[in-house]
Amino acid sequence: MSRSFEQDLLSQKIIGCAIEVHRTLGPGLLESVYEQSLVMELSETGIEFERQVPIPVTYKGHDLARGCRADLLVEDSYGLDLKAVETLLPVHQAQTLTYMKLTNRPFGLLLNFNTARLIHGIRRLENPAAL
Repeated sequence: MSRSFEQDLLSQKIIGCAIEVHRTLGPGLLESVYEQSLVMELSETGIEFERQVPIPVTYKGHDLARGCRADLLVEDSYGLDLKAVETLLPVHQAQTLTYMKLTNRPFGLLLNFNTARLIHGIRRLENPAAL
């Protein structure tokens, strides 16, 4: 199953907000600056989201005190993982996919703001288990 028209539209809106942040700030800042700016853009667009959402992690039936945090969970569909790194590595994609699985999000966007053009730092991901 693939994204519906509404999910594609939401993805385009999210990416549009991220592009506006990148266009305004450029590369080279901390991830937290991009996150705060993207939160402002998403809010102005009327997109519902949660920021820095704790993700519980269990190991063999035991809750681990040190869980994870999702950068942004958008509506009921998308997990956003923001980076400001020189190059996206396979571990970044694996981390985003794991967060998507743990939060039961069918779609994800891995956004690396440390690129000359943001379009080169965007990875769209799908979680088949949540589709």
